[in-house]
Amino acid sequence: MILLNSQKRFITLLIVLISGLFIFILDLGSTGLVDETPPLFAAAARAMSESGDWLTPKVNGIFRFDKPPLIYWLMGFFYSLPKNEIWDSLGTLSARLPSALGSLFLMLMIGDTLFCWPQMGNRQFLTPIVASLGFALSPLIIIWSRTAVSDALLTGTLGISLLLFWRRMASENSDQCISAWVFLGFAILTKGPVAFVLAALTITFFLFSQKDWKRLLFKIKPRKGFLITILISVPWYILELIKEGKPFWDNFFGYHNFQRYTSVVNNHAEPLWFFLYIMILASLPMTPFLYHGIIKASQEVLKSSKESINITNTLYTYSLCWLISVLIFFSISATKLPSYWLPAIPAAGILISNSFINLKNSKKIYLYLWTFNILILFGISLAFFFSNTWLTSINDPEMPNLASELISSGIIFKAKLLFSSFTLLTIILFSLKSKNIFLYFQILLLIAQSFLMPPIRKLADTSRQLPLRNISKLISDIREGRETLAMIGIRKPSLHYYSRQIVFYEPNTKEGLINLSDRLNNDRREYYEDQPDYEYKSLLVVIDEYSSREQHWSNMNHQKLGEYGIYRLWRIQKSDLNKYSELLVKSGYKSDWENRKVEKF
Repeated sequence: MILLNSQKRFITLLIVLISGLFIFILDLGSTGLVDETPPLFAAAARAMSESGDWLTPKVNGIFRFDKPPLIYWLMGFFYSLPKNEIWDSLGTLSARLPSALGSLFLMLMIGDTLFCWPQMGNRQFLTPIVASLGFALSPLIIIWSRTAVSDALLTGTLGISLLLFWRRMASENSDQCISAWVFLGFAILTKGPVAFVLAALTITFFLFSQKDWKRLLFKIKPRKGFLITILISVPWYILELIKEGKPFWDNFFGYHNFQRYTSVVNNHAEPLWFFLYIMILASLPMTPFLYHGIIKASQEVLKSSKESINITNTLYTYSLCWLISVLIFFSISATKLPSYWLPAIPAAGILISNSFINLKNSKKIYLYLWTFNILILFGISLAFFFSNTWLTSINDPEMPNLASELISSGIIFKAKLLFSSFTLLTIILFSLKSKNIFLYFQILLLIAQSFLMPPIRKLADTSRQLPLRNISKLISDIREGRETLAMIGIRKPSLHYYSRQIVFYEPNTKEGLINLSDRLNNDRREYYEDQPDYEYKSLLVVIDEYSSREQHWSNMNHQKLGEYGIYRLWRIQKSDLNKYSELLVKSGYKSDWENRKVEKF
């Protein structure tokens, strides 16, 4: 019996693993980095690997105190592997692997937890797969798990930690308690104190819902565990404070944590109910089942307040506390971004599986939910069939031909075919009253993302990033005497990443022109690989076609060196730049780059 159970567990996790490889790993390094933020993470990690300074993240010659170092260390580890430039020619596989692996390991942890601790009514073989896919097929997870930023890694480390905490409370295995605190330390090293706050809120809410909360709290050994978490996460903060002092304190704790939470940063102001809206989008098209799972979990909480429930059957209650903790914490935050919802999606996936095991007991709810789900699929199909009405409204200056390229690439046709076929297949399965319709539906979604997402990524890369890679290569080929490099107008950190040079970024305004002239004389950057010659007679300028039409730029003498997409490469004489800058200053314009902190990475 034990051997048979082990075989089932292995097969279940193998199915989850293969599904995860398709979603997260397949073609991971086939496209370039996506501006704006991923190149900053990748550049800082590569700089650590190549310079040997693994303590302080730096980008473009500037300290980057945006996030703690774990994401950079993991990226840097992959950049340091032998022959990296051969198997990772674009540099994106190394940068994206930490995010992808974080989601993959969490997916496996979700499946294993539901297999080893089947809940009441649980179908031991299918429910773990449904829950894992409920997490992995979230549109937000599909996007962010293949993006070189820290959000997916936070979701992975925090999610594994929270599941290990529950497993410890539901079992007598003390080793899982230590592991839970270790992964919590990793989460704090990924995103900062927010990881500890979310974990504390989740566990606190869950303990309040349990009558024997004192015993459960004792089982996770908070004193010993907190010490382990501190020993893992705190040393880097102390070393960085000693080394960099006030700039680190002001930027990391002041700006990126306290100020982001208490005030609106970068115009990311949203209403209080923003994440209720994101919760709907994040689980599409499974959202009806998420809400059903939430309702069933809420009923279990009310039931547990009246009668004792075995702790091994409280995973859905725990997941509800987890989801609510993220919802409350980030709803209060002044700055709101869709990615803030990612830590709640593992709990959403588990709650979706709660709907799966409860649907068989209620034919009326079964009818309503699948009807609603079919209507969602039908709505998506209609949106693609009438795509001509909304494609024309797309106005992306970096991809001016996006609408026509979407049509000519066949992506719109594939989407029409897939979603209309899925709608029809779902109706057939529903009418046949298939017992495994839930799993079949998720398999259809897995197929859909496997067919649609790769060409979409390829198209976006060809339109947005290939021109920047080409112009970066041209810069390396024609650069004279370590000329200074500037980018005017649209700011693309990937230019720094691909060119491996210091880049001065300025807007296309008249103040921007004055700033560039002033910075070439006063702003000195230290970079492990590139030391520009600030006294050289000329400089290279990458300028987009919209900015190049501005009179103060177009009238300046310049040599046209190349053009890729919307970007042009010019060579400008420094003397001409200084003369034009002086004329603008006499006209009443002035430099403002020191006050604006134009490159606050």
